[in-house]
Amino acid sequence: MHRHRKARSAAAVLLAVATAVVGCERGSSSGQRDSPSGPSGCPAAHAEARAAVSRAERSDVPWNGPTSGPGAVSGKSIVYVAQTMTNPGVAGAAAGVRAAARVIGWNVRVIDGGGTPAGIQAAMSEAVALRPAGIVIGGFDPNSTSRQVARANAARIPLIGWHAVASPGPSRRPALFTNVTTDVEEVARISAQWVISESDGDAGVVIFTDASIPFARNKSELIRDELATCAGVELLAYENIPIPDASSRTPREVASLLSRFQNRWTHSVAINDLYFADAAPAFRAAGRDGSGPPLNIGAGDGDPSAFQRINSEQYQAATVPEPLSLQGWQIVDEFNRAFSGRPASGYVAPVHISTADNSEGATTWNPVGYQEAYRKIWGR
Repeated sequence: MHRHRKARSAAAVLLAVATAVVGCERGSSSGQRDSPSGPSGCPAAHAEARAAVSRAERSDVPWNGPTSGPGAVSGKSIVYVAQTMTNPGVAGAAAGVRAAARVIGWNVRVIDGGGTPAGIQAAMSEAVALRPAGIVIGGFDPNSTSRQVARANAARIPLIGWHAVASPGPSRRPALFTNVTTDVEEVARISAQWVISESDGDAGVVIFTDASIPFARNKSELIRDELATCAGVELLAYENIPIPDASSRTPREVASLLSRFQNRWTHSVAINDLYFADAAPAFRAAGRDGSGPPLNIGAGDGDPSAFQRINSEQYQAATVPEPLSLQGWQIVDEFNRAFSGRPASGYVAPVHISTADNSEGATTWNPVGYQEAYRKIWGR
């Protein structure tokens, strides 16, 4: 347990002695909290959060994905259309696709949309024109490229999303063979529960999101709803910073937030870890210690730089990582099922919380045994 956890826990015990226990109420996005802080402010929500976080921090998660399926179909080419390769999650999933494609014997081309609507539409148009066996929609809303999606559907090119729609699994509208992602509701819930658990139900929180991406906006709204289950948690600010603008805007916004809220700002949740990479200079300039407060958790994507910040206590305390390599392998396996006339596997990776205490210096997280399982399925 880190020293800030010990200090906060001791303070919570002393406060509980002096404060009457009251029932849970919903949190507020502004103003002072009416109920006592600490566990006595929301005992049920706090107890549930502690139990959920304890389960999610387990590092010995065995493979619970598919163990059977069609053997490798040979000679395929797929295109990965990326929302922007500056998004570490998008880039990490692309790297997983490339690695799996080498094993199964396919060709992969990555086309970077550059994070703009025009760029993504152009990238999708190029992908469809190449007539590949399959196209990956990497981290953007398929409805933003509806004409290109319609052309791909007409050409019977299967589309697989990565964080493309809100839910994992097949999608009818838009027509995706499947969408590969962890369950966004579970990711949002456990991120908020980490704040409730870590703070003993007494926190001032800032949420960072990109409302231009429906998947990200939905995630941040779910985080906000879960935080509101604890009356001792106050939502200080809900910051909408588009991911392509994060490097330029985040430092300015963080400096402004620090000036406005000062020590009231104790925790942050971001829909993507990259916000904390961009926030670090502002925290450092303000003289904030790397170990916090504020204590920051990323509700995705768990790229290596996020792990490095966590392990070195540099302005990030935790992440709910996407198993990016695994998801790249899953995308290839799902295409193999599509090419073989089989349904999607239905697999959804479990949620996990990585901290300095359980990562053991690692810079990624993936369930154990996924590569061996897919190799066996493919006969590779």
